[in-house]
Amino acid sequence: MSGLLGDTASFVADNAGLLLQRILEHVQLSAIALIIAMLVALPIALVLGHTGRGGFLAINAANVGRALPSLALIAIALPFLGLNDRSTIFALALLGIPPILTNTYVGVREVDRDIIEAARGMGMSGGEILRSVELPLAAPVMMSGIRTAAVQIVATATLAAVIAGGGLGRFIVDGFAIRDNASVVTGAVAVALLTILTELGLGAVERAVTPRGSGRTDESAARGAPRAVPGVAKGGA
Repeated sequence: MSGLLGDTASFVADNAGLLLQRILEHVQLSAIALIIAMLVALPIALVLGHTGRGGFLAINAANVGRALPSLALIAIALPFLGLNDRSTIFALALLGIPPILTNTYVGVREVDRDIIEAARGMGMSGGEILRSVELPLAAPVMMSGIRTAAVQIVATATLAAVIAGGGLGRFIVDGFAIRDNASVVTGAVAVALLTILTELGLGAVERAVTPRGSGRTDESAARGAPRAVPGVAKGGA
């Protein structure tokens, strides 16, 4: 074990520049896939959550993707997108859509109906309610879905190396090919650390967008006290 740790330390020291390059490639792959997943899932989930129509069908359709192995999705994409990072991004984006879609839909639907009715009573339109009431209150649940998707994408992006793509998976695949354990350990540890950093970073964002006093332990909510409608001043119109 000590020999492997020493070899790994030497490998990292000798390949610091390459390691940084692979990290940047991994982050780029993951970020593009996550952005695509968000662009697809968020608008659909927000509209369905606001209207309350078709949500069950959409969520179940999205969850079908969870049953498909990411490597199988890459294989499906290969004939259409080719042996490159686009096939990996396609598979990773599909992996990220279900948690974002599900959490966003549930977050919007779970907004207190009394708050929605109060906003309507103040003359707010459907779009204004979605933007100023439902979206802020659903933001913590939405961010939880985005965080889950990001962690899954970062961890799975190692598969890019299987089809000659970039990222930290190259250390693992190439290491196995030449029986270089130090390379394999370097790639595995780097992916694990990047995944943990993603979890911690987006967890901090999730806490930052959580409205103060919105937790289950909020005393006024527990007593049934009325809650303010976001974006509407007290004693409004």
